[in-house]
This record gives sequence, C-alpha cells and structure tokens, in this order.
Amino acid sequence: MFNISSRLLIGATLALSAFGLQAAETTLKAVSAFTQDAFFSERFHAFVEKVNNEGKGILQIHVVGGPESIPTFEVGNALRSGVVDFANTSAVFHANLVPEALAMTLTDRRMSELRENGGYALMNQIHQDKANMVWLARVTDGLQYHLYVNKPIDKAELKGFKIRSTPVYLALLRTLGATAIQIAPGETYTALERGVVDGYGWPSVGLLDLGWQEKTKYRVEPGFYNVEVGFFMNKNSWEKLNDEQKAFLQKQVQWVESLNEAELERGEQEKRRQEDAGVQVLTLPEEAATDLLNKAYQAGWDNLHKVSPKNAKEIKRLFGKDPA
Repeated sequence: MFNISSRLLIGATLALSAFGLQAAETTLKAVSAFTQDAFFSERFHAFVEKVNNEGKGILQIHVVGGPESIPTFEVGNALRSGVVDFANTSAVFHANLVPEALAMTLTDRRMSELRENGGYALMNQIHQDKANMVWLARVTDGLQYHLYVNKPIDKAELKGFKIRSTPVYLALLRTLGATAIQIAPGETYTALERGVVDGYGWPSVGLLDLGWQEKTKYRVEPGFYNVEVGFFMNKNSWEKLNDEQKAFLQKQVQWVESLNEAELERGEQEKRRQEDAGVQVLTLPEEAATDLLNKAYQAGWDNLHKVSPKNAKEIKRLFGKDPA
C-alpha cells in the first residue's frame, strides 16, 4: 500500500503534469479589420475554426471582434503594441507604419513566387523592423481594385471628383486630379449618401456586403493592382510560441494560402452580382484604359521610391518592375 508521502508525491506529479498540458496551449487574441459578415472575413473565420478544431492542446485563436472593437486604421497600432496578437487586415491600413507594404498591392506576382524569390522574406523583415509585426499569410491573390464613381468618365482623369481613399489609391488619385479623402469602410456608405464623396476605390469583391451598391452608379473597367488581405502577428507574440506551435501555425497558413486560386472565379461572380444589383459597368476606351493602367502603376512605384528610397530598388526587383 502507498503511504501518505507516496500519495502526496503522486498527487503533486499529476498536478504538475496537468499544469504542463495547460501551459502547452497558447491562445492568441485576434481582431479583423473587416466586419464579421464581410467577404474579407470569410477566409479568416475558416482559418480560426480550423486552427481551433485541430489545435486543441497546442494553439487556439480567440477573436475579440472587428472594427467595432478596434477601428480599421488602428489595427496596425494595436498589433504593433501587442493589444492584440493576431490580425486579419490589409497592409494598406498600416502603410503609415510600413509604407513599403504598398508594394504588396502593386505586385503582379503571386504569393508562391514571392515566397520563392525572397520577396516575402524581405517584406516580412521590414514589417518586423518597422512595426514589430510578422507577416504570416496572404489570403487574397489575383483580385483587382476598381474605381467606383457616381458621375461618368471617359478618360483617366478625375478632376473635380472627391474620392474615398486609403493609402493604396492615394498616389493614383492625386495623379488623376481627384481630391482624396481617407474614410474607414464603415463610414463610406454615409459619405456616399450625403455626397461627401463622388466615388471610391474598392476591390471587385465585398461591395454588396457593405451595401454600397445602393449608392453606386458605375464600376470603372479596367481594374488595377492586386488586392492584398492577409494575416499579421505581433512579433513578440510570435517569438513566444514554441517550435510545435510555430510549425502548427505555418501548416495552417499553407492550407489557407492554397485556397487563393479559387477566389479568382469568385471575383468574377461578385462583379456579376454588382451588375444585377444596379451597378453599371463603365468601360473606358482602349487608349484611356491603357492610360489609367500606366498612371496607376507609375504613380504607385514612384510613391514607393519617395517613401522608401533605401528599399525601393530591391522591392521592385522582387515584387515587380516599373511599367515604363
């Protein structure tokens, strides 16, 4: 029979073992820059569900909310400071912290190529150095941005237009002669309704989630750039993960990025849904369309040289070339 001392020793061992199992599981506090039912939250929710189902005892993600918890343009600061560990967002929303991140939208190279050619490693390191962030994944790849306007145009010019903007469109809108106004997605419907803006830049997808089709007359073709939405982590939170947790998270990242190709057809479907909802297609004449694309990419790369002269040359080499 066990004596009291033996029983105490066994009990203490079991308690320590249980503590060890609990300590092995880490929970990351996460936020999305997009509303819960938005297109750009769908992949995030699927990722979280998969991580939480398969990561019991290893890693869990607790979603604290969306823009109602942390405003879209404050997600970068919250991530940098460690208020949250993980974010579903776009680098265009934290371009004030990492201006080089706009190249993630300018590139026409897919994420698989950027991982192979060193582009991902470079941009990830810049995020770590400038904003205490780790770039984990890209969950949109190949979708385009468009100009949406409430007054017709027939050339690559927006003089007299007030356009809702984020940093990704800013250089282009200035080149086109528009007045750019930075407005969070959640406030754009009201801005359109009240005539504060005459249009906006937005991807080919997600428009109907926000109800903007009700206040939008035209989608301008052609589209431009490569929509970037991704997963980012606080660097300190990443470094606190053990090897097993990092490997598990990287495995989930590979899975979520493998879904990118399927999203391209979704983009075409979303365009058709916009048209069914009353958004008219405004296709620029060939010369004007070429002019728009040239201006879009030239303005983007010129801006990159201006905001990051040290890194611009190497970023261009890995992410893309000047259109000229």
